[in-house]
Amino acid sequence: MTTDQHRTPTDGVEFEDEQEAVDAAPGGLGRRHFVGYVVAGSTLAVAADLTTGAMPADAATPAAGSGTPIPSAPQIAEAYDLEDLQTQAALPTSQLITIEVDKDGVAHFALPRMEVGQGITTSTAMIIAEELDLPLSKVQVSLAPARPELLFNQLTGGSNTTVSTYTPVRVAAALAKKRLLDAAAILLGGQVALLKSKEGIISLPGGGSVTYGEAAAKAASPSTEKVDVTLKKPSEHKVIGTPRNRVDALDAVTGKKQFSMDLAVKDALPTMICRPPTVNGKPKSIKNRAAVLAMPGVTHVATLPTGVAVRARTFGQCIDAVRALQVVWNRGTVEGMDDEAVLKQLRAAQLPLAVPKVPILAKTVEASFEFMFRSGAALEPNCAVADYKDGKITVWAGLKSPLVAQANIADALGIPQTNVTVNVITGGGSFGHKLFSDGAIEAARAAKAFGKPVKLMWHRCDEPRQGRSHPMSTSRIRATVLGNSILTFEQRHTGVSTDFRHGLGERLTNLAADLPTGLGNLGFSESIFLLTQELGYNMGVVTQLLTETKNQEQFPTSSVRNIYSPDVRTASELMMGKLAEALKMDPVEFRLRFLKEERTKAVLRKVAEVANWGKTMPKGTAQGVAIHKEYKGATATIVELDCRPETVNRKIRDAVTGPRVMRATIVVDAGLVINPRGLEAQMMGGVSDGIAQALTSSSHLRNGSFLEGSWDNFFYTRQWNAPLDFQCVVMKSDSEQPGGAGEAGVASSMAATAAAYWKATGTMPTRFPILHDQTPDAFEVKPFSPPIPESPTDGLQYTY
Repeated sequence: MTTDQHRTPTDGVEFEDEQEAVDAAPGGLGRRHFVGYVVAGSTLAVAADLTTGAMPADAATPAAGSGTPIPSAPQIAEAYDLEDLQTQAALPTSQLITIEVDKDGVAHFALPRMEVGQGITTSTAMIIAEELDLPLSKVQVSLAPARPELLFNQLTGGSNTTVSTYTPVRVAAALAKKRLLDAAAILLGGQVALLKSKEGIISLPGGGSVTYGEAAAKAASPSTEKVDVTLKKPSEHKVIGTPRNRVDALDAVTGKKQFSMDLAVKDALPTMICRPPTVNGKPKSIKNRAAVLAMPGVTHVATLPTGVAVRARTFGQCIDAVRALQVVWNRGTVEGMDDEAVLKQLRAAQLPLAVPKVPILAKTVEASFEFMFRSGAALEPNCAVADYKDGKITVWAGLKSPLVAQANIADALGIPQTNVTVNVITGGGSFGHKLFSDGAIEAARAAKAFGKPVKLMWHRCDEPRQGRSHPMSTSRIRATVLGNSILTFEQRHTGVSTDFRHGLGERLTNLAADLPTGLGNLGFSESIFLLTQELGYNMGVVTQLLTETKNQEQFPTSSVRNIYSPDVRTASELMMGKLAEALKMDPVEFRLRFLKEERTKAVLRKVAEVANWGKTMPKGTAQGVAIHKEYKGATATIVELDCRPETVNRKIRDAVTGPRVMRATIVVDAGLVINPRGLEAQMMGGVSDGIAQALTSSSHLRNGSFLEGSWDNFFYTRQWNAPLDFQCVVMKSDSEQPGGAGEAGVASSMAATAAAYWKATGTMPTRFPILHDQTPDAFEVKPFSPPIPESPTDGLQYTY
């Protein structure tokens, strides 16, 4: 990975330490000075308090518009974005984030977020190790179960985990270290100021040493105490900012890592669901229940709201039973509809473009785009373990919103929420699915109906057909140009309703989003849109507005990765290409001229340098460039796309090939970086997402059903379409706060791939993915009845 230095503008403070100026303010707490609590107990337990005082936010100074660009008023996301909302919502309960140090000197922390492969258990362990002066091997980060007292502080989404937990975790760790030093001073008979801590050992020069474990019991407090702490300066960091492998990497590759389906819960047997042939169909009756119950291994059959559940001794027997079931189904919610029917609905809902009054000589530039449904299926299918006894239920599942899951399970079973225990398990991906508790609710219902524990798993075929999808949408843009200036830029984004009924991760906003007629959810959608979308260019009057269908029950949807940004940014960046053409400017120079903020300009300059922008390339190949600003950071991507016939028409068994990105270069400014290696992995995944969404990855609706049925015909980026050359450059930043990274790499890479296709072929793409209309010809559609295929018995024939 390449690293480059990038310094944000300073504010001219003349203090030797800029923080001294902040700390000197009367009554204020600075960026490194906080209050915490030592919690009463037999071992050392500490908690952060961030509710006193205020922590100034880092903010880069936007470059003033000059010359041709006409300055645009700030958009909402420039002043207050989704990161701010989530972080401030979590703040009141931040003191409930605690760290314990045991007799062996191991620090334990239950992270109130969900690990789904993004590496947050590793980065969180690094933060704790840094502030506690512990080796990483002495930090154990687990996942917290549903904790209702956390309120808005247990939602995993919006690339917000490290942004919102960074300071509370550091405060708790620094407090633990302070108490350990105080205890060691007593044990060693020396002054605290003389003590040195390193690798979990506290030493007194010339006077012996004690381990953290030996000091932990002495550091415990019989009562809760309020304590002041000072955090390390970035210049003192020895762990944060250093590349680290994931703490669970070895377990993951050796099969030791425990996911939901690996749990050994007593008497929990495999359970699967026979699902309807059309989207959101419901079971009406079962014709052959007795016959299915008599099949080998089958123990239970029950009707659930979403299908017919089967419990058996093996998953293979579950598959056989699901295929044998003869179910009469009620109609689905989109019976008889296809892609074009949904597009027709969206066009009817589009808000009009209303250009403000401009000079008569101004020229109008317009574009219109369509973005098809995309499955949000992750590597791990929906699954959960559930055990129901005596009116109480315990559930184990990968859940990014466990408090809402707890409440929804209680509602589904008709029991008090206090009778529902939800344990959060590491997940194999999420992409929006695990913001919802679909599998956990089904498992709970099945366990209650059977009176037996279940280990419920969705079939791969269930995921794209009945699972949650990124909504279909359209995006219309109109800009007006006068001379060398852009006077107006309007974008109207219209989509199938994105389900936000997980709210902000707790019951209040969950219920608010579920108000009748869909208005509550629509309010959430529009709020999320305004808090995430930031054009970033000076183009006079700028408006970006969202309209969505009001009925979120029509399609099962979720925000998937990067929510609205990949589609909105792809449309707007292609429009930048049209405007650059209109002004007869190079695409990079055009962006540098019209961009507002220096951080975004810096990543763009760097990517142009590293990727050798503008180099001579063979006919049928081209570079494409795009930027994106979100999550308190910025990215710029350049891809080199090969659209030559010999590449597009290459034959690979059971594959969709088409254009191929040969080289991808992404530059990211993510503020303070905890783990550069983890950030690079996130960018690699984001670029793979962007390529897939631009070229091949979509679902096809026909007659009320999605044609795709598993990964073999949902064409995410495969090895044969992945870039041969990938480079990620992480810009260094003076910021003392991390930005979001989990979703930051998607939007600019999708837009850059689309731009490269335009340049390579001479045709600007307007429907995404570009190969959407061709991909159905590349696979044989699996039957809808039975709803899942037979278990394969000839797997070796499909190996390479």
